[in-house]
Amino acid sequence: MILNIDQKNRIEEVIKGIIESRIESFPDKTTQIRNAPFHKAILNCFSEKIKPLHIELPYLIAISSWLHGLNTSLGTGFESLAHIISGGYKRNFSSSFLLKVSHSQTQKIEEIIRDLKSGKLKPNLLHENNKIFTFSQNEKIVSALPFTVDNYVETDKSIKAIELKSVRPNSGEGRGEKQKILYAKAAFKLLNPQKEIKFFIGFPFDPTSKIPTGYDKERFFNYLIEFKKFFDPEETLIGGELWDYLSGGKSTMEEILEVIAETVKKIKDNGAIILWVILFFTS
Repeated sequence: MILNIDQKNRIEEVIKGIIESRIESFPDKTTQIRNAPFHKAILNCFSEKIKPLHIELPYLIAISSWLHGLNTSLGTGFESLAHIISGGYKRNFSSSFLLKVSHSQTQKIEEIIRDLKSGKLKPNLLHENNKIFTFSQNEKIVSALPFTVDNYVETDKSIKAIELKSVRPNSGEGRGEKQKILYAKAAFKLLNPQKEIKFFIGFPFDPTSKIPTGYDKERFFNYLIEFKKFFDPEETLIGGELWDYLSGGKSTMEEILEVIAETVKKIKDNGAIILWVILFFTS
């Protein structure tokens, strides 16, 4: 077992918080459906495909809205789980905490982004690191781009950062994320020249996999729009690979899913007990 009792208890609290925040808002057939005339008008085009689901359009819209809220809650939840498992935390490098980069690092970063965007170069983590980690201490220093690290872990020997993405990035988002990560790594290296610097982009699960904890980077990269133009598989962590990296062990995602399943069972059992007590004393 990779996760200790304290970690499992803290994960359980995170999951309980997500579930409890969404329970009362879950729509049922008596839920007041908000006005959504444009959604209804467009969904009528797909009425034949929706018909086998045996679900009315207003209720389908309500469920979709509820799931959007759940996705938002899970996004925050994934960050909390990463912190619990790795011992890391969220850190903001902007405003008065804005870091610096050398003038040559800035030029190299913009050159890398330009060449990746045009297709002149393919993503190469080793090549890019060598380029931005080579600079002179006597150079002119300028401000880096402001950025936030979703999971930040620093030791005497290294800085390891992860940008977590819980939804499919939009077209063009890959370029912005890559630029931010390059500036972050360059700034970390300038400030800590003796430390190993790593910055990953991580996805808590692979939606293209048939196995809950599985992943296929080539298939996943093809699933994302323009993502493979900017990111090397070596700087990307997906599904079980991400959670194992955070814990430093194996089968971490399986353990997380077990804790979630146990938490859901407890909540459902407690709900059944409360209902039984109410029925017993009111009968």
